Amino acid sequence: MLDALTAAASLTIDDVRAAHARIEPYIHRTPVLTSTYLNELTGAELFFKCENFQKAGAFKVRGASNAVFGLNDEVAVRGVATHSSGNHALSLSYAAGRRNIPCHVVMPRTAPEAKKAAVRGYGGLITECEPSTSSREAVFAEVQAQTGAEFVHPYNDPRVICGQGTCSLELLEQAPGLNAVVAPIGGGGMVSGTCLTLSNLVPEIEIYAAEPEQADDAARSFRAGHIIADDAPVTVADGLKVPLKENTWHFVSNHVRDVQTASEQEIVDAMRLIWQRMKIVMEPSSAVPLAVILRNPEVYRGKRVGVIVTGGNVDLGKLPWNEG
Repeated sequence: MLDALTAAASLTIDDVRAAHARIEPYIHRTPVLTSTYLNELTGAELFFKCENFQKAGAFKVRGASNAVFGLNDEVAVRGVATHSSGNHALSLSYAAGRRNIPCHVVMPRTAPEAKKAAVRGYGGLITECEPSTSSREAVFAEVQAQTGAEFVHPYNDPRVICGQGTCSLELLEQAPGLNAVVAPIGGGGMVSGTCLTLSNLVPEIEIYAAEPEQADDAARSFRAGHIIADDAPVTVADGLKVPLKENTWHFVSNHVRDVQTASEQEIVDAMRLIWQRMKIVMEPSSAVPLAVILRNPEVYRGKRVGVIVTGGNVDLGKLPWNEG
């Protein structure tokens, strides 16, 4: 079994297949939906892999479950711990609950209340921190020292990356003949898993990462050729505020065709469009791929494009088009 120190470069498609077999009892095989209206609007055939219908409401349950159920009993009894703005926190809490072990979570005090409530609902124990990467990591170090729990990083963990790679494994079966896949990027866990799967199975598929303009460290890193980290960006896409790390940078730098960005208004407009036309609840982070497709139609026109809808844990009391 993989451990947290395994280098990303050593991962194989067999690790993804093993992860899928391990987590299958604990996840949904999420549907792929289409929209004639959005196809006509973009000039592409879009296939939305709806991880908003996933257990715990987000794709991150895949990586979290792979990490939790891959632990040996001696390690597992001490529980798991992480820091997260929301979806990884509630996903790890969900997985830990299924295995009946403790889950300690450090969350920014500004994280959506809906996500905090979900973490507590799954049995996670929350310690709050300030909304910055530095505060998050400092508070987490204290929590881990006190508990001795196994650290499961939200994305810079090979076990997590392999779990996220199972999403594309399913997508290839559900929507054959894809020319491109677009996924949101924050820390890069989903994009890395997508790269791991597609580069091994269908290397000709173009992989694009979608990012908010106001949290564009991945785009700037991609162009600079090295990691550039922002400490506390502000964007409506709250799940995409964290920087790349060494394991995810390996995949982004080697397999991503481009990192494209969208403005805050474009993200909100894309989110509202999907709510209206597809009748599905998705969070702002999940709307960034459609926003970049609409912004760069020449890249996608005439292609079969997989679009990963990463989560649906939105605060219904604070929809972005109702905020002034």
